Amino acid sequence: MEKAYRNLGYVLMLLIPLTILAFFKTYFGQFPNFEGGMSIDIHLHALVASTWILMLIVQPILIKKRNMHWHRRIGKISYFVFPLLILSFIPQMIRMVDSGNAMFLFFPLSDSLLLTLCYTLAIYYRRNASKHMRYMIGTAIVFLGPTIGRIGPLVLGWSEEVTQNIQYGVIYLILVGLIGLDRTKGKSSKPYLHILGMWVVHQIVFNVVF
Repeated sequence: MEKAYRNLGYVLMLLIPLTILAFFKTYFGQFPNFEGGMSIDIHLHALVASTWILMLIVQPILIKKRNMHWHRRIGKISYFVFPLLILSFIPQMIRMVDSGNAMFLFFPLSDSLLLTLCYTLAIYYRRNASKHMRYMIGTAIVFLGPTIGRIGPLVLGWSEEVTQNIQYGVIYLILVGLIGLDRTKGKSSKPYLHILGMWVVHQIVFNVVF
């Protein structure tokens, strides 16, 4: 593993407290007696998304510990888990359509698309460790969208507009920082530039839709 990314798995652990904080009022804080008769698909989505986050954390740790056997095995398991993750968005989309809030389909649709693009590129470059790792980091960055999107209004009391702008700002800062890190280390930052381009398009479409 590249020296600059040796502790990537530990950095990604930040997704755990952020996710719990973001979904505490609407999900985790209601355990085990969930209010309002929460449907099974919500629990399944939470389970699959949590599994994916744990896989993102474990994989770079396994590389750091030179345990390539389990890294490859978990990588193959992702071929099963990732489609389930994308499919788990569908019930949420159906509820949005039925409730008359079709415009809010933008969020699960865009998340699904960004996840699929980054994961597909990561698998395509699975034999190129440098590109593979960077596109997998791209899938982790996608989770910042729904996380910040809930922490802003539910925890900090920000408006939806302010929250969305801060979300883009945080994501751009992370990507620009990673691009700068790669350039100082003499590494190719093309994957991050591609991911940055995806988020720019995401912001443009958001402003058109809303």
